[in-house]
Amino acid sequence: MPYVLQHKASEQLFTCQLVNHYGLAYYGVKFWLEQDEAVEQFASFVDERLEQASHEWQVVEIEEGEMKLCNVKLKNDPNLLVFWPHTRKPEVRKLEN
Repeated sequence: MPYVLQHKASEQLFTCQLVNHYGLAYYGVKFWLEQDEAVEQFASFVDERLEQASHEWQVVEIEEGEMKLCNVKLKNDPNLLVFWPHTRKPEVRKLEN
């Protein structure tokens, strides 16, 4: 199962530009396939890309289908953010400028 980054306070999932296995760029949920790899890499990953501290984020496991649903709801639009509340149903909101 994939491991993703979730903001502890807001429940937002970390999203960014990614490249799929076909070599095509898309905007979606950043994930790792192995928990050890996610735990090892997430702090430097967050520190490089955000102004927030990495301790504000946590690694969580979600099902592959759930992650794909999040990506579908993002519509490849970097102006959208996805949140993963305890209901396990993605909520998408427009990025506030």
